[in-house]
Amino acid sequence: MSIQQDLQKLAFDYGVHFMHPVHGYINQEHRYNAEMAADAQPGLVTQSNSGIPAFLANYQDPQVIEVLVTPSKGAVIFSEAKKGDWTTRTSQFPIAESTGEVDTYGDFSNAGQAGANVNWVPRESYHFQTITQWGENELATMGLARINWAAQLNAASALVIQKALNKMYFFGVQGLQNYGALNDPDLSAPVQPLPTGAAGSRLWANKDGQQVYDDISEVLFKQLNSQMNGIIDNSAKMTLAMSPTASVALLKTNQYNVNTIDQLKKNFPNLRLETAVEYSTASGELVQLLVDNVDGIETAYCAFTEKMRAHAVVVEMSSFRQKKSAGGWGCIIRRPVAIAQMLGV
Repeated sequence: MSIQQDLQKLAFDYGVHFMHPVHGYINQEHRYNAEMAADAQPGLVTQSNSGIPAFLANYQDPQVIEVLVTPSKGAVIFSEAKKGDWTTRTSQFPIAESTGEVDTYGDFSNAGQAGANVNWVPRESYHFQTITQWGENELATMGLARINWAAQLNAASALVIQKALNKMYFFGVQGLQNYGALNDPDLSAPVQPLPTGAAGSRLWANKDGQQVYDDISEVLFKQLNSQMNGIIDNSAKMTLAMSPTASVALLKTNQYNVNTIDQLKKNFPNLRLETAVEYSTASGELVQLLVDNVDGIETAYCAFTEKMRAHAVVVEMSSFRQKKSAGGWGCIIRRPVAIAQMLGV
């Protein structure tokens, strides 16, 4: 069959018309051959998938949640003051005591003499530092997660310094004449709670509200009053400090359904209650009762040379560093007799 005849047959069978010149066509024998169009839907080369990358469906909360740390209560229980600066290494705290004697009066007698004796209590300061450093790529990478990394590091350095000072306020620095509110060598020895409650226990956990109150009023305050030799009474401004664990016992009630806190507020109208985790010691729960001030002089205060000194930011090729420093004297206890302690509650 000629090409002209083939074209006529294609036009008749399929309604296909070609414009001259014609160079090729599919003839009749391939009309129902499916392999001719097999390349229209080939087999998969990639892995079978009907999803999206998982990170595209991930939600990131913009609020950064900080890990909780215990509160720094040293400067709350005691006051806080700056003494010296970062060049000061030692200090002397004077204590004056009046002396004298009297004699029988006589117009021409020179007997009797009044005087004073002064002691100087030495203390040594402790200076410490911490360093923050961050890189440009590090900042950019953390920025992808919407975290201000430089600010986060600066906040961490401030917290580290604050916690170090707070620890110094309670425990001082070993090896230096730098003492804290809990280990000053001039503090009086702690007394013990009364042996009452379950099986003669001294622990507040095994006592009722009245027995807890008796430990504070009949033992601790009595000891403080004895140390002060009658200078103070129950109306004096005082602070009762203990750990959060021990403070739970103050919620206990007596047989008249009156809790210990209410009894303390009624009988000690100027008493202030404070808690700090440092009062949970290795030797047991410690409680301190202190007179805030006597004759206008604070019983104790926390002292620092520098609360925080931010040094210059050092710029490297693609990073930054900054040093922060501070220093302190621990807790300066002016009148140790104005602090009574109880251990083992």
